[in-house]
Amino acid sequence: MAESAFAQRPTPTRPSGGDQHIVLNYDRSVMPGDQILWAPKTLLGYDDDEGLRYGSIYLVCESESDSRTGKCPVADTHEAGAGRSHVPVQFVERRSGLRIDLAMEGWLERVLSSRACGGDYWQAGDRVLSSSYALGCSTWMPSGTGGALQLPASELEKLVAGRWDAVLKLHLRTDENDTNLATYTFTFDLTISDRDKVSIYFPQYDQATPHVGLNVKYNPVGTPSLSGRRDLEMCLYDGLGSQSPYLEISVTDTGRPAPGRPPERFSVWNAAAIGSDERDRLDYTVTLRHAGVPIRMQNGRLEPLNGIDSAELRLVVLPGMSLPVYCVPTPLTLEVPRVDASSKTEGYYQGNLTIVLNVPTGTP
Repeated sequence: MAESAFAQRPTPTRPSGGDQHIVLNYDRSVMPGDQILWAPKTLLGYDDDEGLRYGSIYLVCESESDSRTGKCPVADTHEAGAGRSHVPVQFVERRSGLRIDLAMEGWLERVLSSRACGGDYWQAGDRVLSSSYALGCSTWMPSGTGGALQLPASELEKLVAGRWDAVLKLHLRTDENDTNLATYTFTFDLTISDRDKVSIYFPQYDQATPHVGLNVKYNPVGTPSLSGRRDLEMCLYDGLGSQSPYLEISVTDTGRPAPGRPPERFSVWNAAAIGSDERDRLDYTVTLRHAGVPIRMQNGRLEPLNGIDSAELRLVVLPGMSLPVYCVPTPLTLEVPRVDASSKTEGYYQGNLTIVLNVPTGTP
């Protein structure tokens, strides 16, 4: 009678190592699942020749203190019993240099050369990666070893938008003088977006709609006049790890019509007035500073900001987010030019300013 498929004897396998390149592109609104690097029972070595000792092979890292290529034991731990290993691996974001460790999950599974101890050649129970411990069954000792390795989805959730790189190196050894049999290299290239979190962030304000005064002051010297200035910190988050080649931003006031007003002027209005008389309007300018260069904004006009992918960054925690991200500082200056005080109606002035940020749709 032929053996059932699930119980077929493993094919003799010599350890050969190899390189695996994991490329992943996703948005945080639709998170991927576990990334399987080795499916369970991936055969690393198997042979009936007891001298090869494939039934007690194990995996080690290059460092037990540095996660740059994986952090785990560098020698046989001889750990007995069942268990799984968690190997921290350092992921680096290309644009910002931000570093975060993600834990790979892995385990070993021993293989017998006989079905005498059950319907399958594979022994029950997971073994940690770094131990040569092998448990016999009756007179049979394991003749081979399989491995399983994955990057859990719960670990991927720790990464914010950006381009992330990482390398994991595992060395396969036998318990015979810690002989190195093979090296497995896993290279990660993750491109992550977070388009639902595109934000215009004002670090001085917690609320989404800040209330900003223009600091208008009355100067009685000479001809009495009014003037004011307010510097406002602003940071742009593109949801792409600040890797957009450019962004577009517009500034628009949403007050009453102001016939004849220059395009680079914005206005606040006397709260007690009803019409659009110029005496009830106080004009101001908006200047945005990008990459050290001042840009005089025009009312309602889209202004391109180039070089976002090479601009200075600022680490912030945006409202509604638990993880820090990098945004591009673009401070604003709101300035009321000096005006004759007698030309304006006395009272409280107010108005709304709307800032819109556009992100290139073709950017990954």
